Amino acid sequence: MGRGAGRGSGMKRASKSVARPGRPAAHRSGSAPRPVGCAIITVSDTRRGREDTAGALIERLVTQAGHRVTTRAWVRDEPAALRRAARAALARPAVDVLIVTGGTGLGPRDRTPDALAPLAERAVPGFGERFRALSAEQVGAAAWLSRAGAFVAGGRLVVMLPGSRAAVELALKRLLLPELVHAVRMLGRFNSTEE
Repeated sequence: MGRGAGRGSGMKRASKSVARPGRPAAHRSGSAPRPVGCAIITVSDTRRGREDTAGALIERLVTQAGHRVTTRAWVRDEPAALRRAARAALARPAVDVLIVTGGTGLGPRDRTPDALAPLAERAVPGFGERFRALSAEQVGAAAWLSRAGAFVAGGRLVVMLPGSRAAVELALKRLLLPELVHAVRMLGRFNSTEE
């Protein structure tokens, strides 16, 4: 961030993560030079608009953290449609992170990880591993049934979450938002004039 863009300039900086009592502090990589741009895709045959409470929760949590939702889309549980929507979101210059909710279970229509696999350039296995470990605290042994995960595509982070509000809240509050700025910085999404 350049001179004069700090306090009192009217430009809002993305917030730093706050350590929770009894938990280790998130990686301290400083605040973001600009809000992180997040695209949201909800994968569902039935939930759109007002009925998409998980997508709405993602939008609320992202913006409350000082970041920006650049686009929001809804697609049916059809692999080709999901791939098209994901490619379109990732082609937008303002998108740093793509968050996809829905279709990560074991049901016959849960095909998000399979549909998006051709886009993956590098796996980020720690996200899914940690999500399932944290999820086990809430849902017990059923946590291993989730195929939530993350990968890098086109220099951007892609995160695949279940469609439930509880899973979305857990993933965003305990995993994604505390390290979002650090992940985006590691991917080189902040250019030198922004830093």
